[in-house]
Amino acid sequence: MTTENYPSQRIQARIREFKLPPIRDGLVLGRDSAVGCVAVRKTLELLVNYPFAHIEPDDDIVGDIIVREAMLKRIPEERLTRFVLERIKPLMSADEILQIDFDLEVEVSLKW
Repeated sequence: MTTENYPSQRIQARIREFKLPPIRDGLVLGRDSAVGCVAVRKTLELLVNYPFAHIEPDDDIVGDIIVREAMLKRIPEERLTRFVLERIKPLMSADEILQIDFDLEVEVSLKW
């Protein structure tokens, strides 16, 4: 088949390295997101070698929070959940999945 019967065409592509893991710290899944928590967790098990925790808040927008278990050693689950519900939830709809990269800083001290 010749191309003389077709209008001219142009192809443009952006190419970048696919980095693993595709998720650094966690995800917030909307209650009506196209991909459910079970599928996301199975995918993460195949792609990364560190564990993720599953938090299931009782909320009308946020269905699930999936976060690296190591993060929960630095911030309590209740505080993380409150942060997501107060700060991230207003920015999302129930059908979205948002990726989270935390900039979490912990100060420790020892008094003698």
